[in-house]
Amino acid sequence: MNATPPPPPASPDSQGTSTRPYLIRALHDWCTDNGFTPYLAVHVDGAVQVPMEYVKNHEIVLNVGFEATSGLKLGNDFIEFKARFGGVAREIIVPVDHVVAIYARENGQGMAFPMPNAGADGAAPGPAAADAPAGRGPRGLRLASADDEGGTQPADAADDTAAAARPEGAAPEGDEPPPPPRPTLKRVK
Repeated sequence: MNATPPPPPASPDSQGTSTRPYLIRALHDWCTDNGFTPYLAVHVDGAVQVPMEYVKNHEIVLNVGFEATSGLKLGNDFIEFKARFGGVAREIIVPVDHVVAIYARENGQGMAFPMPNAGADGAAPGPAAADAPAGRGPRGLRLASADDEGGTQPADAADDTAAAARPEGAAPEGDEPPPPPRPTLKRVK
């Protein structure tokens, strides 16, 4: 009899690539297929190329729907696209590990991810990451773990609204309708 030896135990190096870019693409597709607007919450540091005037508390929320972007590439290492901010076209480059959430604007369904450890520039995460209470996510949302009971509740934190990329011709910020209720996210373990 020729018995096959059991496979060697998995080493830390054989964990494979990160699942984050695959989950981001899947949720982006789900939002698009269902007519929802996909939003990315991004932790901003020196490794992220976004309009800094729209960053608040080291965070920006970006509309990554096809109507609001041009040349959208959801890669394994970077998310790249062009979008208009205040009528000016800007090139956006976000390392995938800086995406802290992706969700549908209309109903808040989506997924949150851990904050990045250290930026590509070697700096530690900014005060937003270090000072945030445990269990708080992007825009002050309370993130529930899979074993939480009773669902999730919006945070009582101050409003941390961040800018989202808008398609050309969108109303200026002062003429926009009030934002939808804050989305609630559920952390999946």
